[in-house]
Amino acid sequence: MPNWIRACATTDIDLDDLMRFDHGAQTFIIIRSEEDEFFAMDGICSHEKVHLADGLVMEGTVECPKHSATFCYRTGEAKRAPACINLKTFPVKVEDGAVYIEI
Repeated sequence: MPNWIRACATTDIDLDDLMRFDHGAQTFIIIRSEEDEFFAMDGICSHEKVHLADGLVMEGTVECPKHSATFCYRTGEAKRAPACINLKTFPVKVEDGAVYIEI
């Protein structure tokens, strides 16, 4: 059975930006693409465990603020070294101005 958790309001994130969302012991990032779509993935870089919420969103990726590794926010795929381990992505839905992720 799906477990949908409210992460934020749609207005909390600008276009082509992201925000951190913590639930229990897990950290996520919620991304709003320049096309106004929302995505969610693990919020910690797989390379050196840095919070990705301090990173940049650009051209369909999130860049880690520490060593500039990048991850595709649609798939979680590690796109640029030094990261070589993909991140998990999570289903997202938007209802009544709120963003929900399934965990």
